[in-house]
Amino acid sequence: MKKYLVVVEETKNGFSAFSPDLDGCMATGKTRKEVETLMKESIQFHLEGMKEDGILAPVPHTYPTYCEVFA
Repeated sequence: MKKYLVVVEETKNGFSAFSPDLDGCMATGKTRKEVETLMKESIQFHLEGMKEDGILAPVPHTYPTYCEVFA
């Protein structure tokens, strides 16, 4: 099992999500819960497609962090 970082962004119409470790893997939804569920399905589908094409799943290499700044 691998854990991939997922970035969720609130949009004008709901939420969008992507994984920096998986080029082109993204999802959108009306709620945060929906986009998280759809993103998990999207990652699974993406990895299955890579496997069918004989491509190894990438090793996760991104991580979350925050930088505090004075604004």
